[in-house]
Amino acid sequence: MTGMLFIILLAHAVVVSESEPTQPGLERGGQDSEVTEVGVIDLVLVHMTEDKVFQLINASLSFQWARRFCRSHFSMLTLKESQEDEEGALWLLKEFQLQEPIWVVDGNRPLFRESVAVSKQYKVLPTLSFSLDTMEGHARLNTHFPLLHAVSVCVRIQWDQRHNQVSTIFSYAASVFINEFQLRGRADGADQQVLLALIVHGHHCPYKASFPNDGEWHLVCVSWRYRDGLWAIYIDGEMRDTGTQTDTTREIHGDGIFILGQDQDSFGGDFTEPFVGNITDLNVWDRVLEEEQIQTLKACWPLENQDALFSWTSQNLTLHPDVKGIPANIYCPGIQRQSGREECDVLQGWSSHHLPQYSKQLCSEELPFICRTSKKRYMIMKELKEVQSSRPSPFMSHLMQVSGDTQVMEEPVAGISLGQASHLLNVSQQALSETRKPLEPADVLSLMQILSRAAEVSTVANESQTTIEQLSQHFVTVADNIISSDNARMWNVVKEVASGPMSVVRSIDRMVTNLNPLLIADRDVVQIQSDNIKLQVQQRSLGEGTESSNFCGPLSENNTGLDCISLPSQQMEELHSNGFRKVTFLNTWYGSLQQLFNTEENITTFPEISDGTQRFLGTILGSSVISSTVLGDGQPISMPVRFQLQHRTQNPTGFVYEPICAFWDFNLMPEDGGSWSSYGCEVLSTQEDSTTCSCNHTTNFALLLQIYEVERSPGEEKTLQMLTFTGCGVSLCGLILTLILFTAVGVPKSDRTTVHKNLIVALAVAQLLLMISDWASTNHEACLLVTALLHLFFMASFSWMLVEGLLLWSKVVSVNISEERRMRFYYALGWGLPVVIVTLTLTISLNKYKADNHCWLNIESDIIWAFVGPVLFVLTVNTVVLCRVVMVTVSSAQRRAKMLSPSSVSKLHTFDLTWAATRPVLILLPVLGLTWLCGVLVHTSVVVAYIFIILNAFQGLYIFLVYAVYNSEVRNAIKRIQEKRKALSFTNCSQPISFLPSQRTPTAFWAQSLPTPSSLENSDASSPVTSTTSSSLVFKNESFRKDSFVSFSLKPASGNQVVELTAFKPSGC
Repeated sequence: MTGMLFIILLAHAVVVSESEPTQPGLERGGQDSEVTEVGVIDLVLVHMTEDKVFQLINASLSFQWARRFCRSHFSMLTLKESQEDEEGALWLLKEFQLQEPIWVVDGNRPLFRESVAVSKQYKVLPTLSFSLDTMEGHARLNTHFPLLHAVSVCVRIQWDQRHNQVSTIFSYAASVFINEFQLRGRADGADQQVLLALIVHGHHCPYKASFPNDGEWHLVCVSWRYRDGLWAIYIDGEMRDTGTQTDTTREIHGDGIFILGQDQDSFGGDFTEPFVGNITDLNVWDRVLEEEQIQTLKACWPLENQDALFSWTSQNLTLHPDVKGIPANIYCPGIQRQSGREECDVLQGWSSHHLPQYSKQLCSEELPFICRTSKKRYMIMKELKEVQSSRPSPFMSHLMQVSGDTQVMEEPVAGISLGQASHLLNVSQQALSETRKPLEPADVLSLMQILSRAAEVSTVANESQTTIEQLSQHFVTVADNIISSDNARMWNVVKEVASGPMSVVRSIDRMVTNLNPLLIADRDVVQIQSDNIKLQVQQRSLGEGTESSNFCGPLSENNTGLDCISLPSQQMEELHSNGFRKVTFLNTWYGSLQQLFNTEENITTFPEISDGTQRFLGTILGSSVISSTVLGDGQPISMPVRFQLQHRTQNPTGFVYEPICAFWDFNLMPEDGGSWSSYGCEVLSTQEDSTTCSCNHTTNFALLLQIYEVERSPGEEKTLQMLTFTGCGVSLCGLILTLILFTAVGVPKSDRTTVHKNLIVALAVAQLLLMISDWASTNHEACLLVTALLHLFFMASFSWMLVEGLLLWSKVVSVNISEERRMRFYYALGWGLPVVIVTLTLTISLNKYKADNHCWLNIESDIIWAFVGPVLFVLTVNTVVLCRVVMVTVSSAQRRAKMLSPSSVSKLHTFDLTWAATRPVLILLPVLGLTWLCGVLVHTSVVVAYIFIILNAFQGLYIFLVYAVYNSEVRNAIKRIQEKRKALSFTNCSQPISFLPSQRTPTAFWAQSLPTPSSLENSDASSPVTSTTSSSLVFKNESFRKDSFVSFSLKPASGNQVVELTAFKPSGC
């Protein structure tokens, strides 16, 4: 029988009937059953869809236990507002005719959230102070007590550390029996504990329950019931002692007297055992409180629908004169909502319109539930179960052999007991050590279920520390065997069903959190270690000057370094200032997990944008896993941590490893058990084989390595940098010369020339800033300024390139807009738009604006799109413009050829058409910025990188050659300047000589050239100088040198036309 019980317990991951389904998509549970925390559970119905399997559980559990049940079977609760889950749930509920609501999970809320305390919360309560100086101090409750079938009393007490005698916290006496119900305490000086004992019907229970004699407030709750005589003592929300009374023949008498702070040796008098300390928040009920209700009281929340016989808020007390009333600050951890008061989602049913109706109920309510999983996972588990049932593995066979006869599964307790957990872990460890053959996938799944259930072990305070430490050691040893690197291949099959090795990590975290109060007890440090796991529980009192906490894994094989995690001392001081007095650190190191994760598995981080020097290959888990959980006075606390982990040594010859600080988030990809995330973590420093990180919370940490293949060697990278710097210098000179020529030689003013000048200015400033950006990178403020200016002037450059394209389009398409209006628009587009973009980007994301290592925009964030987006738009528009220009040019060439030689149009040479298309491309490429299109392909080849740098770094030189040296307007302007200089030089260095008309002078031409009298009159009238009006003709005189000129002046003289010939002869010029 024991063998079959273990088969059910261990291999029963998904229970299905061995009979054939009675309906398509339906399997009915038969003999198979699951013994759980609350008894025997049957899987009644299993409904299959195309890719999901839904299992209706024939039991009612609280929300937390329902979720744990599904998780232990490698499935999840049905999702709220998921159409597929709603249809599956509806089918099962109709088939089973179930009218109750069922638990569902809100997919938008974290599944594994943890209450986190930021600071301690206090509540002021009226308190009774019992002095050490008097023996008579007491308080009497002025209330009537009926006959009690059950009773619960909760009170907060602060024990005076100076008092070491037996004291009575409260006593209830009836007239017919004095010692009806009492709670006593005594200080144990050796262990610095206060021991408590309950007296019922005169029966004195042993002093076993205890709390530290530390002068702090402690909540003490005691209960008793007549039905079975069961009594219990809870301290600070945890059960510390329990038992049954042999005398259950009667209830507690009514009409008694309830006294605080004294023992009654007679009915209402003869006080002999005074209490010394403070008492507050006393409440009495005529029923036994559940543990969750006691947790609610610990959190300072009132109990709902639980009328008390006596409530502290009524203050219906009679005080002895020696008892003083004082206010007291009581610590309340209930700033987080307790599970007993928290509400969870339920599927209530369906409306008349067949719409699902959701509501909320207390999470502590017990309701049916449906587990869902993927069909693939379900079928694999079914196959593994069948194989395990028909042919048990060597490990399973040996486990059944060493287990012995036990009925551990049949105990209907709320959580697996310490004895059950110890037995399961002990026999599992023994079977693992004695089985020589490797584990099979079904074995690993079974062991994972054992760990999951043992992690929920319920304990009481009187368990021996040795027992707890031994259980923890067995737990860690079994977990180590599961996640051993020897099982790496087998995990590829296990991952098809389970959520991966991090589920083992979660079980260890859960176990150590549950057991740490008993594990650490009065010690400062407890350490448990196996081959691949090192666990440490450290406890520390907080105060001024508290040192930081450090935890390190074992030495690496070459002893070059350690994996360590630390909490800075300033965080300890902050906890102390927030009211915490004791802090517990739960630290664990896992050394074998990186072999169990495949590349890109459970990784949601994206590769950094490469500059073309490297090619991204993938992301892997590159280090050990180290975890830290912090408890402040028993509360989970999230606080910043630092950790250093070893990773692969950098290999500069072929590959580069980029470390990323990450943690395991169980709420990401919950169906797969979670995923790695880097949110809230950053790299502080990186060395060749280790990286130091900082994260703003506590959890499980590791390093992810993004692997890049080196595309360009360091030599090639240096060559490209030198080429860029040289090209920028040459381009800057070319742009300056072009601007000087445009300004100085008198190029005719036009909108095209103005646009050229603005583009040249923007490009020149951008190139200059790019050259000095490396020098500014050492100063953060200067680098930020250079980055903003680079962004501005490169944006302005592309904006003016866009203007170039729009201007060219207006020429081609013939847009009728006045030049003045057009230029205003161009200036707004060329300079105004870049200013707006840069200003908005700086305003929105100043902290993320600049890259870390150089003066340019941060390419690891979305900031880079403030540059790339507009640039892509400009390049797209200008590409369209260029295509249109080429089409017009080719069409014009064809028409010209047809006009010049109509008969040979069909024989138009290919070369002419090619040149007609190529010429505008070569001319317009530098001003339209289309050479930047090569940047899209830079990462593909080093050759493309060289082409990109040559085309763009030398863009200024290209503009100088095309738009200055070979520009006809510039050349004509220079020629005019040269001619003016020659004429001026000729005039300044020549003297007049007499010149007689020659017979060869063309007289007829003179007659035709002379002005008419009417024209002269008009000229005189219109000229401001009338006395010297004359006309001159200048001829080239062939008898002189080649560069000699002759001037013929016509001057009016007494009404007659007179021709005066004057020749200017060069005199030594």
